Amino acid sequence: MAEKVVFVAFAIEDERQRDFLKGQSLSPRSPYAFVDMSVKQPYSSEWKARVRTRIKRSDGVIVLVSKNSLTSSGQAWEIQCAREEGKPVLGIWAYSDDRTNIAGVRTVAWSDLNISTFIDGL
Repeated sequence: MAEKVVFVAFAIEDERQRDFLKGQSLSPRSPYAFVDMSVKQPYSSEWKARVRTRIKRSDGVIVLVSKNSLTSSGQAWEIQCAREEGKPVLGIWAYSDDRTNIAGVRTVAWSDLNISTFIDGL
């Protein structure tokens, strides 16, 4: 089975959680892997073009959801772009004590099963 390419949308304040997600995928027991295709410099038209290209090349998008998501215009744009490109989107709560919701994003608890089920379905 070919490796799935997953774009991870996150608020910059949650970068450490993104690193944890990436690290989790490197475990030899991990049932999935993803390619980190995030971009660091948001908001310019060049950034938007690069993100759109990366989302187009992705099989799906995982959104790390937290209270920081509510004020992250970059993350909001990435989610909008994923929808425009018709990519499957799954929200994962970035923290066990934060159950923030983003309108229109189905969000589940962070677990190997939830992540691998999404990725296997891509």
